[in-house]
Order: sequence, then structure tokens, then C-alpha cells
Amino acid sequence: MTASCGAEPLHLQVNGQAQSFEGVPREATLLHLLRNDLGLNGPKYGCGLGQCGACTVHVDGVAARACVIPAHGVAGRAITTLEGLGARGGWHPVQAAFEDAQAAQCGYCLNGMVMQAAALLARDPGATEARIRAELSANLCRCGTHIEILDAVQRAAVRMRAEVKQ
Repeated sequence: MTASCGAEPLHLQVNGQAQSFEGVPREATLLHLLRNDLGLNGPKYGCGLGQCGACTVHVDGVAARACVIPAHGVAGRAITTLEGLGARGGWHPVQAAFEDAQAAQCGYCLNGMVMQAAALLARDPGATEARIRAELSANLCRCGTHIEILDAVQRAAVRMRAEVKQ
């Protein structure tokens, strides 16, 4: 960020790498910092109110809405974006399952759905269909791929349970 407001440096761990920022205004959101300063475009700007889920990231492993989190509020914490979850050839099981199930149309909600599902399955790889539905209910999708998304998360849960058994 170029705006200088005399604020102390901001230190974050983003996708496993230490990041430091100077002059970050107190009102800057985590989403703004991730997209504009680090060029991470997984988290999307949707509603700007934390209601649609497009901006979801993990903060210390917990799904959180980056558009309403002050960047300074997560100083020193571990932030994971879609880019840090996995990459082509090394997809996270949720990403691989979304690809296998062809669970995207326009892709705008995809970041939020994947990040929310990954956080759920990290806590509960045995999540039931009802639990998955409840967990994803606050992530908006207007394209109508809900059945494919549910299928993808269930596939990922099966993969993650199999990995735990090995």
C-alpha cells in the first residue's frame, strides 16, 4: 500500500510466507491487502459485507470473510488463500474433488465454497451431507451448481478419510 498513515508495520504469514507491509491504513481490509498488494485473486470481492462468502480465506485454519476483517486485526496470524491451499498438480483434496465433479460454472463463488469446505473437512472429515449443507448455506451461488458442489465436498470427504486411514 502506498498510503502512509504513520501506522506500525504489519506482519502476516500468507500462504506460508512471511509478509511485511508499511503504511497500511487502519481501515484497510484483509481482502484489499491480499488482492491489491499481493496479487492473490482467489478471494473475490462480492458483497463487501461478509454475507456472500466469495472472499473466504482461512485465518489460523478457520474460514473467515476477508472483506470485513481489518488487515491490522490479523497481524501475526497465518492466512491461507485459495492459492495457498493447493496448486495444479498438488491440489488439496477439496480442489481436486471440485474439478472431478465439475462443480463450477461462472466460478465466482468457487473460492468461498472451496475454502469453507476445506475448513469444515479439516475439522470433521466425516461430515454428513446435512452438516456440509449447513456449513455451505451462507455461501451464495447464483449459477445453480449446488448439486455438483455438494457432490464435490462429499467426494473430498471420502478422499480425506481415506488419507487419514493410511
